[in-house]
Amino acid sequence: MAELAGSAFENPTRFADFTDGTGRVELVDLNGHAVGRGTFEPAGAGRRTSSRSPAPTPARSTTIGYVLEWPAGAQMDDGTEREFGPGDTFPMPPGHDAWIVGDEACVILDFGGLKGYAQAG
Repeated sequence: MAELAGSAFENPTRFADFTDGTGRVELVDLNGHAVGRGTFEPAGAGRRTSSRSPAPTPARSTTIGYVLEWPAGAQMDDGTEREFGPGDTFPMPPGHDAWIVGDEACVILDFGGLKGYAQAG
């Protein structure tokens, strides 16, 4: 039987800072289901998450997300683009890349594709 679980991002199970200093991902584990909070700092026009480390390559991850703060843009391998703003939920299948729209930090909750992410912290 699964137990009732709860956790806070202020005390994450795992976390990782991007090596270029432009963001952080904090993960909480809820009975084997990872939920992440990603804070992505703007780092110049066109800066994409695929160029940040330890970000997975665009073709390997699925993101099911909810935008808390500031908009983000996303593009699929086929060239399809869309922006998501605060309050938007979205699925992004493998083959996506994303970036910050504007000059404020974007904060996103991620409910999928995080297994194996942020192994050290």
